[in-house]
Amino acid sequence: MRRLGWVVLGAGLPAVGVALALASTRTGAAAAQDWPPFVLVSGLLLLGMVAGRDGLFAAGGFWVARLARSGLSLLAASAVLVAVVAAVLNLDTAVVFLTPVLIAAARRRQVDEEPFMYLTIFLANGASLLLPGSNLTNLIVIEDRHLSGAGFAVTMLPAWIASCVAISVTVAVVFRHRLGAAAGGGPPVTRPRLGVGLAGVGVAVAAMVALPAGSAAWVVLAAGLLAAGWRLAGHRLTLDAVRRSVRFPLLAGLFGLAVGLGALGRVWSGPHRLLAHAGSWETAGVGALAAVVFNNLPAASLLASRPVPNPYALLVGLNLGPNLVLTGGLAALLWWQVSGSTGAHPSVSRFTRLGVVVVPVSMAVAVGALVLFH
Repeated sequence: MRRLGWVVLGAGLPAVGVALALASTRTGAAAAQDWPPFVLVSGLLLLGMVAGRDGLFAAGGFWVARLARSGLSLLAASAVLVAVVAAVLNLDTAVVFLTPVLIAAARRRQVDEEPFMYLTIFLANGASLLLPGSNLTNLIVIEDRHLSGAGFAVTMLPAWIASCVAISVTVAVVFRHRLGAAAGGGPPVTRPRLGVGLAGVGVAVAAMVALPAGSAAWVVLAAGLLAAGWRLAGHRLTLDAVRRSVRFPLLAGLFGLAVGLGALGRVWSGPHRLLAHAGSWETAGVGALAAVVFNNLPAASLLASRPVPNPYALLVGLNLGPNLVLTGGLAALLWWQVSGSTGAHPSVSRFTRLGVVVVPVSMAVAVGALVLFH
């Protein structure tokens, strides 16, 4: 992942340079649209790191495993945990901290770990529809609407519920023969430290619900920096851990690519004309295809460089489309690294084969819920 970060940075910097040379004003406008998500996710990753060190995620995994009586109930409880964490603390935070927790819980209960490994990434993408801060693409696409988190959540709640249920049920059906009775004694008792990590999470949630994207981004970053600084001062955290958590080269490279494509979208009217004549279903399909081709963050910047007639349908495609290919979103790249570090064996071909089933089902029910309730 470290090498990938520098590769992405090596692509992102030239993209910004070319855009500045050809259209400096429009590049500035693209950067103004794209910075809030990257500031916010930096703060959320810091808070997730502190919360993880405080044992909050491990405690969630403990209760999930303790309540489960079978492999299926363990999967259902895991789905609830992933959906909540991805919605509240961003999908990237969810995959980084919950993937090892749920794999460990499955191993402890002597249940096949593979359903839990793939559930985490697929459901994290699906659950990222609820709040603006749940996914960086949300902030990019709705930047011009100046919505509060609560207003966004009211609109997206039906699609969020539909996608979460569809993904969970689809994964359960695909792996139904590998979700036998849970055995083992469950994971060891985990007592979290209720302190600065939990407080920071509370501040972040309140900011994302009550404030516009730009203001929420600075509040969340400040909360993350204060929480990490507190732990550094108490010698419970190292600067190297902070560096690895934020993954600056990868984020900076993706920001560069997003700004470059955002500038392109302001110069070239093709994407705008395409979406101007597309209904909700077509818009979601365009978003999914763009995420597969470009990665969903640069794709969001390109497609939302001008006002989008159906922004919520576009987000369904941008957020769920990455479940088709590993390179479709930042979260999947993080998931790949974290899964491998646990000794699990994620597969690119397996990911795509499952995605071919998961994506059409989850997108269909999510867009259907938007059309029905919006």
